[in-house]
Amino acid sequence: MVFSSGDPALDAKIQEWLEWDRNDRTRNEIQELVDSKNVTELRTRLMNRIEFGTAGMRSRMAAGNSMMNDLTIIQATQGLTRYLLDTCQNTKSMGVVIGYDARHNSKRWSELTSTVLVSQGIPVYVFSQVCPTPYVPFGVTHYGAACGIMVTASHNPKEDNGYKVYWANGAQIIPPVDKGISKGIRENLKPWDNSWNTDLLSSNLCKDPYAEIYQKYNDRIRGLTISKDINKDAPLFTYTAMHGVGYHYIKEAFRVSGFKELIAVKEQVEPDPEFPTVKYPNPEEGKGALLLSMQTADQNNSKVILANDPDADRLAIAEKLPNGEWKIFTGNEIGALLGCWCWETFKQKHPEVPASDVYMLASTVSSKILQSIGSVEGFNFVETLTGFKWMGNKSVDLMKEGKTVLFAFEEAIGFMVGTNVLDKDGISAAVTAAELVFQLHRSGSSLNQQLERIYEKYGHHLSNNSYFICHDKKVIESMFDHLRNFNGQGKYPTSCGPYKIRHVRDLTGAGFDSSKPGNIPDLPTSSSQMITFTFENGCVSTLRTSGTEPKIKYYTEHCPDQSTGMDKNEALRELNDIVNNIITHFFQPEKRGLQPRAD
Repeated sequence: MVFSSGDPALDAKIQEWLEWDRNDRTRNEIQELVDSKNVTELRTRLMNRIEFGTAGMRSRMAAGNSMMNDLTIIQATQGLTRYLLDTCQNTKSMGVVIGYDARHNSKRWSELTSTVLVSQGIPVYVFSQVCPTPYVPFGVTHYGAACGIMVTASHNPKEDNGYKVYWANGAQIIPPVDKGISKGIRENLKPWDNSWNTDLLSSNLCKDPYAEIYQKYNDRIRGLTISKDINKDAPLFTYTAMHGVGYHYIKEAFRVSGFKELIAVKEQVEPDPEFPTVKYPNPEEGKGALLLSMQTADQNNSKVILANDPDADRLAIAEKLPNGEWKIFTGNEIGALLGCWCWETFKQKHPEVPASDVYMLASTVSSKILQSIGSVEGFNFVETLTGFKWMGNKSVDLMKEGKTVLFAFEEAIGFMVGTNVLDKDGISAAVTAAELVFQLHRSGSSLNQQLERIYEKYGHHLSNNSYFICHDKKVIESMFDHLRNFNGQGKYPTSCGPYKIRHVRDLTGAGFDSSKPGNIPDLPTSSSQMITFTFENGCVSTLRTSGTEPKIKYYTEHCPDQSTGMDKNEALRELNDIVNNIITHFFQPEKRGLQPRAD
């Protein structure tokens, strides 16, 4: 290499990349940056490594150590392989389950992942075609595998891809496993002799689990519903796969459950990594993402829309109201509806099981509606950190104690119905939602009416959640540092505008919780930014960063004490005013250059 950047460390990384990368496209990408002497971009691409954490890896697809590409996939798998062999003596008999979605490079990276594992004598169950993410954790528990890997970026933009890891218990990895894998990656960066040799995939160590998992998963789906004569009386459902993998799989799940065939949004039903009809392939984004679904539903006199994200692990629901408008339910509202329905059906199926042995879970930024329902009905509620990795692993712990885990959810439209899959599953959630709609339809009611009944009985849990976009980590850090040293006073804020703050919980770093003895929080802490404010009026607000997107998110919930006499509309007005004050005093978007969510 004749070129010198003037930085010996960067020159070494350039040389290393050009020696190790055997993909002509990404190798040439770095070579072109060298030829154009683009030192700034070379430093960005090569001097920082893509982080491997509890969410695995997720980033833009491009050349360089900080991006998703063939080489970083091989390095991640080498680190994972080394950690498996060092910590699990039965890895070579248990094997690893590998799936992939329909994004660019996903199939290629499932093959490279399989190649690295097979090169070390580890058998793989690698899907022969695209599959929904829930099939991988289901496959891990079905086969008793050492771990599972899903190549997906879920609902991220088309430029991204990711690498998601499940452990032998069928749940996503949590510390210290993520740190062990990360250490293994750092110690195994140079590609092993056969890591690029995909000819190894003809080995008898490679098996295709597709047919078996497809059948076994749908056998379990069949057991979710208890209603009779569904097909005869069921309403018509409109469905969008959001250009992802879901349609083929949800179609079969509905068939075995007895439902009529779904009305597909034809423009979005086939997998397409370009996501041509949506700016963001995420049904959580609301009306913009569901516009074609609404048009299709209107054309077919369908009153309910079910939407999966591209890897089919999330579920969005919309319902046409009597006034002709479409109501898109929030994740918290769907959590209330499905949680209540799971409890109703469980009592019918298992009257012998005491409520005290039943558990439901939700993440700390999600609605506490399940806690309110449980306090009346007698089942238990557990709050975890954000993400299904925590809810899945907590569910495993409860199951080991002989407890029944009935339902778990997060406000970001993720739902776990039962424990067939120890992660969010948009397919089983859709079948469960469809049965609820069917029973409501049969009695002349609707989802919206049912939601109001739930809130009337258990309290109005009103939410206002959104986010700001920020690509500068220093700006994000300065915002949270300001909250810890509010207005230079060396402590957290005691009010936000006119609203007094009762407690503050900070789950970043060492942790802090003013409501607990010694200010020590109950929940684990992490390096991610996350501060929760509990106001004197009972409103709770959490500000946190996203592990996979350049977002600062806020979550608020207001459930006024009934003794205040505040009705729903008054509570909603107060909640919205609190949010406006949080944005003004805590986010300060104009000062920090934060970009609001595009509605």
